[in-house]
Amino acid sequence: MSVRPQSGYTGFQIALHWLIAALVLLQLIFGESIAEAIDSNERGTPASPLDQFLADTHYWAGIAILALVAARLWLRAVAGTPPPPQQGWMAMTAKLSHGAFYVLLIFMPISGLLAFYIGDPYGEIHEPGKPVLIALITLHVCASLYHQLWLKDGTLRRMFVPRD
Repeated sequence: MSVRPQSGYTGFQIALHWLIAALVLLQLIFGESIAEAIDSNERGTPASPLDQFLADTHYWAGIAILALVAARLWLRAVAGTPPPPQQGWMAMTAKLSHGAFYVLLIFMPISGLLAFYIGDPYGEIHEPGKPVLIALITLHVCASLYHQLWLKDGTLRRMFVPRD
């Protein structure tokens, strides 16, 4: 099956993008609570109700991210993606950063599950993903704003307005 590049993303692709982004933000902000809950468990004391709730939320949001990324990759293969607005180093950087996102968004939930069920060394493998993800998100947001405000090429619009 050959998928040709499209002029924009489908509404479902856009919805998946923003849903995954919201879940990742939730993970980054409240993710430390799972460590608190695990530490409490190891000390033989119950976690605070808030830490336990946030730990449970972190667990299930991670599984949701993994499932949604799988759906997004499947949809990407079926529906295609728009071509990059530029060629050369910008297109290569975009391709590499998007690839890194997909790798991290698969690696982080899997390593988190392994850390939860098996423990070290998977927790130590999982933890460095957070600053890498933050750096990648920062790069992504800056590039989006550069395209929108400086180049004015409509790249950001593609993540808000579905193709026809």
